[in-house]
Amino acid sequence: MNAPTPLRIDGERLWNSLMDLAKLGATEKGGVCRIALTELDRQGRDLFTRWAREAGCEVRVDRIGNIFARRAGRDNALPPVVTGSHIDTQPTGGKFDGNYGVLAGLEVIRSLNDAKIVTEAPLEIAVWTNEEGSRFVPVMMGSGVFVDAFTLEHALAQRDNDGVSVAEALASIGYAGAAPASAAASPVGAYFEAHIEQGPVLEANERVIGVVEGALGQRWYDVVLLGMEAHAGPTPMELRKDALLAASELVIEVNRIALAHAPHARGTVGWIENYPNSRNVIPGRVKLSVDLRAADDVVLSAMDAELKEAVQRIAARGKVQATVEQVVYFPPQPFTPALVAAVRGAAEAQGLSWMNVISGAGHDAVYLARVCPTAMIFVPCLDGISHNEIEDAQPDHLEAGCNVLLQAMLQSAGVALQ
Repeated sequence: MNAPTPLRIDGERLWNSLMDLAKLGATEKGGVCRIALTELDRQGRDLFTRWAREAGCEVRVDRIGNIFARRAGRDNALPPVVTGSHIDTQPTGGKFDGNYGVLAGLEVIRSLNDAKIVTEAPLEIAVWTNEEGSRFVPVMMGSGVFVDAFTLEHALAQRDNDGVSVAEALASIGYAGAAPASAAASPVGAYFEAHIEQGPVLEANERVIGVVEGALGQRWYDVVLLGMEAHAGPTPMELRKDALLAASELVIEVNRIALAHAPHARGTVGWIENYPNSRNVIPGRVKLSVDLRAADDVVLSAMDAELKEAVQRIAARGKVQATVEQVVYFPPQPFTPALVAAVRGAAEAQGLSWMNVISGAGHDAVYLARVCPTAMIFVPCLDGISHNEIEDAQPDHLEAGCNVLLQAMLQSAGVALQ
């Protein structure tokens, strides 16, 4: 059944919960540093699970440390309608990235409790382990294991810079759960994720709700250019094999490739290692990252081909050697049209301004979409800034996004007849 539209969440309670969670790992600049599977992460998990149990939820933890808080439905044999995100942060993270999605889910359940509404299917809040990937790789680890993107054994064996494994870290904070970390063992009826946009599009267009139609596919590369170190003075320009000059041309080419596939293509060189990095030596070796993204896999494949052709052309012109290694590939992920329409309809029914958007970042929802119907809800963040201690969002925008989440989840779960 469709949701009863008069029902609204308590925006002040949502905001206060966000601020209380943000105290755990609070930084001097107003952000949060709560790295995955640390003592502070344990404290955040403990706070969430306490709140969830107080709201009448049954809590379970799986073998990769994902937390699931279940509110019973009238028919508990039905697969749950799930919402959630993560509470681990970047070292210089903010109060809202991930945390909003988790606590918006909690506020939905608290509001349903207040209204004494029983859903047909059960509801769950998921807290996914190590989404940020700042301590352990791969990123989106918990949801990745859940959908079999990689194995539990692989994830548990990963180690941080101090040599601590994921398995050891989970045990040390008491979140090495016993439940199977598998969507096959715990089917999901539908998944919604509320999130700050982490970009400037909603704010620039003066929209409150981003109706997320899907996520960009991603290809990441390591490119190595080998030239010849030589003295900067005696070596004529036309005889040089300057690896950094070739790299500079490639940076411009990556930008051109992305612009040629507008509006949803992205191209970024975010990291460069220059050798020998000396003031009066012509660079002989440069390693750089390339990040290509697009909403369509055909476009992403075309960008891949253009990048490889550009590398070889630039290398030949600059008399350097070049290698290109692809290190990450996420295919573009469309979200489920019916659930996307439910988000759009909830925004319209509440008179909220909205626009269709594509997520440029990876989220746990991108993995969940492989195994169940999925949609996301974006709300603006100030100046589009995220992964930064000054990350900020307006309370009324967060409330609006949570109200959309509430109505969309109710539409999927159904309201039990009293």
